[in-house]
Amino acid sequence: MSSPRKFLAFDLGAESGRGILGAFDGAKLSLEVIHRFPNGPVRTLESMHWDVLRLYSEMLHTMRLCAAKGGVESIGIDTWGVDFALLGKDGTLLGNPRHYRDPHTEGIMEQAFQRVPAEEVFAKTGIQFMRFNTLFQLLALQRDASPLLDSARHLLLMPDLFHYFLTGIKVNELTDASTSQMLNPQTCQWATELVQLFGLSPELLGNLVKPGTVLGPLRTHVASETGLSSVPVVATATHDTAAAVAAVPARGENWAYISSGTWSLMGVELSSPRVTEEARAANFTNEIGFGGTVRFLKNVMGLWLVQECRREWERSGQHYSYDELMRLAAEAPPFGSIVDPDHSRFILPDSMPRALADFCRRTDQPVPDGVGATVRCALESLALRYRWVLEKLEALTARKLQVIHVVGGGSQNELLCQLTADCCGREVLAGPVEATAIGNVLVQAIGVGMLRSLADAREVVRTSFELRRYEPRAEPRWQERYERFLKLLG
Repeated sequence: MSSPRKFLAFDLGAESGRGILGAFDGAKLSLEVIHRFPNGPVRTLESMHWDVLRLYSEMLHTMRLCAAKGGVESIGIDTWGVDFALLGKDGTLLGNPRHYRDPHTEGIMEQAFQRVPAEEVFAKTGIQFMRFNTLFQLLALQRDASPLLDSARHLLLMPDLFHYFLTGIKVNELTDASTSQMLNPQTCQWATELVQLFGLSPELLGNLVKPGTVLGPLRTHVASETGLSSVPVVATATHDTAAAVAAVPARGENWAYISSGTWSLMGVELSSPRVTEEARAANFTNEIGFGGTVRFLKNVMGLWLVQECRREWERSGQHYSYDELMRLAAEAPPFGSIVDPDHSRFILPDSMPRALADFCRRTDQPVPDGVGATVRCALESLALRYRWVLEKLEALTARKLQVIHVVGGGSQNELLCQLTADCCGREVLAGPVEATAIGNVLVQAIGVGMLRSLADAREVVRTSFELRRYEPRAEPRWQERYERFLKLLG
């Protein structure tokens, strides 16, 4: 067996970023976290922004650590979707990028649809409507007469911005661009006609590149500053969900995935988009995956509900680890009150525990009694939402989905995985935990020629990482609970 070749994956999430070194010998992959650093919104006055220069400095530090360990074969970056930076005519960064939860997009979708009907927007983009999609963020800047739009010459989504910092190359990688609501999923080109209908400049949108494209070497001063040679930067599957789905250890096509973390992205992998009225009515999305695939999925609020509860409890002096919260939830009585996890009041509440309690009061349900009951309410509600999405996926794709693959950090949540299996009546296979970083590394390996295909990459995942299996347990109360959930959805 040849000596492992090392790939550096930057996986930047809404709560933290990591630099992860993947060592790949051609058959098996192992991971080592080189550096972990916090991330999150920075509030200034009434706005929420990302501190991208601090994130970049953490990336440079990670690269220096990798140089001390012998260097890397290539570098790849994945991040969350939709958020972007604007560059001026000389390539200068115009301010800090807005955070997708910034309230400036409230009400913007309704205003947008008065200009171009929702049906037309979906027909041209195939993307689920969420107020923070890139298109709507731009329209909010336009509405507010932001001087940034007047000065902007290039729009780079978050991973594209870091590619630019490292290489000086300005491109837009396809998987992340597909989250913008400005890309045609049929042609995989920008929906320039739609952009023009909204009075935005298509010239902001750059050249599109496929995942796995080798962009170029590090800029000379970056290589010198970090101690790395001029290694290539690969535009991996730069949207974190696209990277995670590339690492789903599945075979065949009768499976669904949940990329589980702050958000839960639940969907199936298709060979072509489903841009139908039924998909629009169910608010499903068609995002581009690796190897010409389409991620037909639904965004679900995810473990944000629990994360925000934990933060609120910490602010009041109650400190719980996630393991403690799950233990308390497991001990709480099952089948209590439930909520719609995707209700708008949970996007950015002042207090998540209070928002959950208020929802229960408004829907004539008992308020969850204590920490464990509150967390269990969130988890059972997520499992019910997953069942709703699963049924819609089967109806919209005419597939019988026999297995649910849960990947990402949420795959470690044993209670949620079991609740999902029980509620959905499907086998759940959990893992790998680091699916996003794994997908990032393996797409880099394809880009530099070590692997040939997505199927090869998934075989590496099956060989390298263990999965946990959850069998559904018969419990007739789930059906009654699901019927109540459907009434909550209206």
